[in-house]
Amino acid sequence: MIADIWIIAETSCAHSAFCFRHDQGFRDHAGNRATAAPSRVLCAEYGAIVANVARLTILGSLNMDIAVTVPALPGPGATVLGGAAVFAPGGKGANQAVAAARLGGAAGLTVAMLGCVGDDEFGRTLRRALRAEGVDDTGVRVADGVPTGIAMITVDETGENMITVAPGANRETGAQELARLAGRPELPDAPSVLVISAEVPLGAIRAALAVGAAPGRPAPDAPHVPGATAADGWLTVLNLAPAPPPPGAAALLAAHPDWLVVNESEAAAILGRPVSGLTDSASAAADLVLAGARNAVVTAGAAGTAYHAEPSEHNRSGGTVAAFPVRAVDTVGAGDTFVGALAVALAAGISPPEAVTAAAAAAATAVTRQGTQTGMPRPADVQAATGYRWPVPAAG
Repeated sequence: MIADIWIIAETSCAHSAFCFRHDQGFRDHAGNRATAAPSRVLCAEYGAIVANVARLTILGSLNMDIAVTVPALPGPGATVLGGAAVFAPGGKGANQAVAAARLGGAAGLTVAMLGCVGDDEFGRTLRRALRAEGVDDTGVRVADGVPTGIAMITVDETGENMITVAPGANRETGAQELARLAGRPELPDAPSVLVISAEVPLGAIRAALAVGAAPGRPAPDAPHVPGATAADGWLTVLNLAPAPPPPGAAALLAAHPDWLVVNESEAAAILGRPVSGLTDSASAAADLVLAGARNAVVTAGAAGTAYHAEPSEHNRSGGTVAAFPVRAVDTVGAGDTFVGALAVALAAGISPPEAVTAAAAAAATAVTRQGTQTGMPRPADVQAATGYRWPVPAAG
């Protein structure tokens, strides 16, 4: 019989240490599940001290973006002439992986991508782009008989955009990716943070939440995945963009993701009421926690960001973060930059309020730069654009 293993984790949040128990996940000394994962874990094993670097895994979409800039976004039935079409790697999952790698790579964070592409040049280009950013793409599967997903993006002169996605191979994301996620030999190191984006099938999202749930907290009615068992110590970050139609979102929130990240329109779709501005966003974040999320973030663009946490002994509410004053030139990758940055900060043990602030600063930086993945910032870029010092220090 194997004895319980305890790990003491140093963090930069208000609580000086968390404990990890192999059957319960990361918890503070009062026994509460942690809302941030340590990036440097000290494990007393066989009398030795072993340092483990945090791992971040993204389950999500990979698309080839086809972007055109226009003077103004077209209305229904309208045709507008734009500039030259630009082809660039994208997909919410891949974007979040690149954002995380750029912001966390220097700190020693490892980033892995799980998803599907087609057996075509677009798919090969997307995988090369991930590898160039230091993202582990061994979990990206080539699906037979379907094309790589594409996103058709129209951007106006103010940076606002509209996007239509043809999912293609992303619709094949399912049991094989979830088996890897559950800890099969192909991906032996369990991640500290699991990010799930919503451009993949709803069943895969529900099953991933079940795999990522701590013991004793299985996702209700989640599909069975052969060989999949709950992993310990993961933090789940669910980005419902786009928000699934009712009752899909309610079922996902009932799985109690540790973090939910949505924008105003996605929050409105989930809650069934208008959400506009920071005050509405703060109310929506609180209601999303009541609906099941342990922490909820609602981004409100130039108005700022709202955050709310489920009540606990150590974390009683939330707050708002004012928008960083920047000049926007391209808003397409801002939401994905926010999610990737938040995941990095949480994996590094940054406290939730500071992690949300860091994510807001990174997203604000992204909108000052052209391109989706090409515009995603590194720590020095965040400080240069916003004056905010990225809180995750470089390793060494």
